[in-house]
Amino acid sequence: RAAAPFQYLAVQKTGAQQSVGLIQLNRPQALNALCEGLMEELQQALEAMENDPKVGAIVITGSQKAFAGRAGLLSPPRVWGGGGFWCPTRFLSAAGADIKEMQNKTFQECYSSGFLASWNKVSTVRKPIIAAVNGYALGGGCELAMMCDIIYAGEKAQFGQPEILLGTIPGAGGTQRLTRAVGKSLAMEMVLTGDRISA
Repeated sequence: RAAAPFQYLAVQKTGAQQSVGLIQLNRPQALNALCEGLMEELQQALEAMENDPKVGAIVITGSQKAFAGRAGLLSPPRVWGGGGFWCPTRFLSAAGADIKEMQNKTFQECYSSGFLASWNKVSTVRKPIIAAVNGYALGGGCELAMMCDIIYAGEKAQFGQPEILLGTIPGAGGTQRLTRAVGKSLAMEMVLTGDRISA
């Protein structure tokens, strides 16, 4: 188990040899919307797991509804293949970035304060990170999933970049990562229409 208590995350080590770091987004009242505090905690948890020699891989997950968390309840691990492969029974859901937190910020405030600086940690961790998604991964939630090395998507997973519906565009690298993940045509369709895709 991880030592530091978090407000927006549930963190533990699991697996047959306690070698899998499990991070569950835990902001159920906001469908795991990715606020600044949650992303700072995620950066701290990832740094701790990256520096823990017992952790070989990291899983980021959430609730059945949204890629980002569920009331702190962690599912027991399920082991496949004689204990060699671990997968959580609940999958990540993150509805997206917390629009209420961002709506009154000007470009200058965001730029000068390094508003999304902590988001980059996910893509720079040297250990493999798996996003386990079985709910909505929209906007920032989709971008968070794409920052991970592997995405395991359940039957109910839905991915999208609906920022256009708010009159803006993806802001944390979503346009670049989405193009690499699904190709230019589908990425353009998703970004310019706000349409979602399923797994």
